[in-house]
Amino acid sequence: MDMQELTANIRKALEALHPFNATPGNGTTRLPFTREARGAVEHLKAYMAEAGLAVREDEAGNVIGVLEGEDSSLPALVMGSHYDTVINGGNFDGQAGIVAGVEIARLFRANRVSLKRNFVVIAFCDEEGMRFSTGYFGSRSWMGEVDEAYLHTFKDKDGISVFEAMKSYGLDPAALPNARWDMNDVRAFIELHIEQGPVLDAENIEVGLVDCIVGIRRYMVTVSGRPDHAGTTPMDMRMDAVEAASKVFSKIPDWARARGDGSVATTGFLKVTPGGINIVPEEVQFSIDIRSRNRESLLELTDRIKKELDITTKANGTSWKMEEKLTVEPLHLSPAMLDIMEESCTTRGYSYRRMVSGAGHDALAIGQHVETVMVFTPSKNGRSHCPVEWTEYSDVAKATSVIYDLVIGMQ
Repeated sequence: MDMQELTANIRKALEALHPFNATPGNGTTRLPFTREARGAVEHLKAYMAEAGLAVREDEAGNVIGVLEGEDSSLPALVMGSHYDTVINGGNFDGQAGIVAGVEIARLFRANRVSLKRNFVVIAFCDEEGMRFSTGYFGSRSWMGEVDEAYLHTFKDKDGISVFEAMKSYGLDPAALPNARWDMNDVRAFIELHIEQGPVLDAENIEVGLVDCIVGIRRYMVTVSGRPDHAGTTPMDMRMDAVEAASKVFSKIPDWARARGDGSVATTGFLKVTPGGINIVPEEVQFSIDIRSRNRESLLELTDRIKKELDITTKANGTSWKMEEKLTVEPLHLSPAMLDIMEESCTTRGYSYRRMVSGAGHDALAIGQHVETVMVFTPSKNGRSHCPVEWTEYSDVAKATSVIYDLVIGMQ
């Protein structure tokens, strides 16, 4: 395997995707069912075909390329990631995983590797959920998990539904069920992705072998009190919603640290009503995002938050309620596939570590149904979802070569 040539091919392919962008000069913005997405899809079709794949666009807007094996009736090995981006994002998130898959197919053909089963590369539509506040649209449609009600329910900031956006994009929403694959036809799913965090870069490690994708618990908490005059209401006669709420959310990060298992917890949204500088707050809304590889930590942190809310609100006469926004169980990835890739890293002389993914990715949705694994490449300074997102092309090539070995080992 000529690593210089592979690196050059990856660089060329990633740079060729960058022009399909609504914010040139300010990162990459490619939302689903837009002109930029259509341009990227048509480019990906041509790119996959040039690499020798049989290509089609499915009813969900996914681009699917197939390199046929000796026996197409065998469950296929599927590799993929997403071609959409966040607003003002980078040029590696998702896209590196697609390019890696296509270049692996190119290597198989160039090296005359005879595969027993099909090798499939999928560029998924709308993993990020940026336009419609959803996510995993392409991969969930591929698994048959999106119905017509979903298409009408979710809308963008301009009030355009997924259904309407698909029609204007040239897709038939009524045909969406045809995008579904029988998961019995999938041997395993593989995703290469940039880390989007600082660990590999900080430790100067070339390849991350992801053994777990964290579970998530996401809540919106409302603490209700009573509005009063900030100057004339004595401290022991107040029903201050901020006082009660802050005594809880200020402790949550330390509770996560105390778990000692890498659990994280974030309060990223805070709204105070009525929000006057001279008014005792009547109501506070705050978000909680808890992530952990251990289900017990998710449950125990949630339980501790509820108990603390009881204590602090009773102390000053306020009340609370908690709305669950998202529940995702931790996903432990394929030990057998990780072992093959670990052996590949050792043989090729790459530094590596097994690690957890703190973000979801298409692999999280797909891994609920089929054997799945992820490979991370380093992100410079851990930066992602921003214009300065950067991963060395040579690092993408190293991870690509490891997955090449994995696919051969799973024939």
